Amino acid sequence: MGRRLPEIQVFLNDLPGNDFNTIFKSLPLFQKDLQKTMETSADSCFVTGVPGSFYGRRFPSKSLHFVHSSYGVPQGLEGNEQNIYMASSSPPSVLKAYYEQFQSDFSMFLRCRSKEPVEGGSMVLRRSDDPSSKECCYIWELLAVALNDLISEGLIDEEKMDSFNIPQYTPSPAEVKCEVEKEGSFTINRLEVSGVNWNAYHGELMICPPSDAHKDGGYNVAKLMRAVAEPLLVSHFGDGVIDEAFSRYQKIVADRMSREKTEFVNVTVSLTKRG
Repeated sequence: MGRRLPEIQVFLNDLPGNDFNTIFKSLPLFQKDLQKTMETSADSCFVTGVPGSFYGRRFPSKSLHFVHSSYGVPQGLEGNEQNIYMASSSPPSVLKAYYEQFQSDFSMFLRCRSKEPVEGGSMVLRRSDDPSSKECCYIWELLAVALNDLISEGLIDEEKMDSFNIPQYTPSPAEVKCEVEKEGSFTINRLEVSGVNWNAYHGELMICPPSDAHKDGGYNVAKLMRAVAEPLLVSHFGDGVIDEAFSRYQKIVADRMSREKTEFVNVTVSLTKRG
């Protein structure tokens, strides 16, 4: 206590098409909260946006002390007709294709990041668990249900649906460990698996009735998934069906949350750059 915090430079990376302005608008409040909670000056933390894919170099060599990446999205993948992701009905060839794409993309990610941290610098990655499990696939299967409803009403062309795939892979702990060790630039400090319920009210005393909680949970999940999937959906289907698709998705999610256990399973890995 009483020690002055060092100056911290934070770089926020995302694809150029995503909206940095919302984050930038929130910075004054963040700076104010930081000043209050940490009892430090408002000019001790500097935030910069760095647009661009992280499947390439984004920062100078040996310039970063800590890297955090959450739910990275692999590059393009095709060949999973009638589903938008790995689903319970997907053939083994689809899971194999997703895994091979993950190997290529994650290896590239590690090679790029290995140049940027200082010696002994740390990196924390967060991914979902077993890629073929319900916890990883189900949330996308429900979005496919909403999109298929729109197909049945003629609002989406079926051929477009058959050619659309969510370019995300959720590796198991063993797959993450294998790729890190194969690339060789980082040492694994910790590798943990944890469950996160879709419903923010789960396990807590609820002020509102359970039915209202599940409706609100459906809204929250749909809002989260829209932030992830909307740019992909708009580029493939156009923006005319997006509001309707996520309105239906919200109702579907709320219904399933009220009747069954729904959770994500995260894999968190802490790495240190080798000397």
